[in-house]
Amino acid sequence: MLKRLLIAMAGTLVVLSGAARAEVDPDYSVVLLTENFPPYNMAINGKNFAQEDNIDGIAVDIIKEMFKRAGVKYSLTLRFPWDRIYNLALEKPGYGVFVAARLPEREELFKWVGPIGPDDWVLLAKGDSPISLTSLDQAKKYRIGAYKGDAISEYLTEKGVEHSTSLRDQENARKLMAGQIDLWATGDPAGRYLAKQEGISGLRTVLRFDSAELYLALNKDIPDEIVSKLQAALDQMRAEGFVDDILNSYL
Repeated sequence: MLKRLLIAMAGTLVVLSGAARAEVDPDYSVVLLTENFPPYNMAINGKNFAQEDNIDGIAVDIIKEMFKRAGVKYSLTLRFPWDRIYNLALEKPGYGVFVAARLPEREELFKWVGPIGPDDWVLLAKGDSPISLTSLDQAKKYRIGAYKGDAISEYLTEKGVEHSTSLRDQENARKLMAGQIDLWATGDPAGRYLAKQEGISGLRTVLRFDSAELYLALNKDIPDEIVSKLQAALDQMRAEGFVDDILNSYL
């Protein structure tokens, strides 16, 4: 009987020591990478490289607060191009990248925290426009403006939707107000943010033709405990209205 008791106690000590070793180092730090993608992430100086407090945006504000509440250390760098920082997060232990669309083909490549916010494709019209749409095909009879080289413009071309393009997306906001186009094909909330930068408000969404959610994508080596802490912090922030408040502060 005593022998069995000693064996059981020894087994318990082995389990406890293993659990202790499994605890995350309190100095564990995540290397966060992002790109210029207003209004979610952007360098304050407008350049393609920035670090720490020289980066702001909806996602940046949310992620900084999330890491603070979770008690997880991090470093933050904005770099270019997207492919480079995406692959660093994919390949390097302890790295993460945001904001990334959580696509089916990416699902097993990362550990995910989010959603942080939407990335929808929309057609915007002036606030007093009578245009009403239920499909992209119905938009073909209107003058549409889009951002040259953007995925939205390429998608419209694939769908046979004729449109003009501008070298800067905010130019389409001005064209819309000037009556040079009837509809602006852009992202949401990106389009509303760019319009606000031009002093334009009150635009109306007449069609939402694609929807996605944006996340923090973490290297699969990052401990599950870290991921869980971050997700719990974000869930609490959303429940408190913090996430919506940050979104609205930029729009």
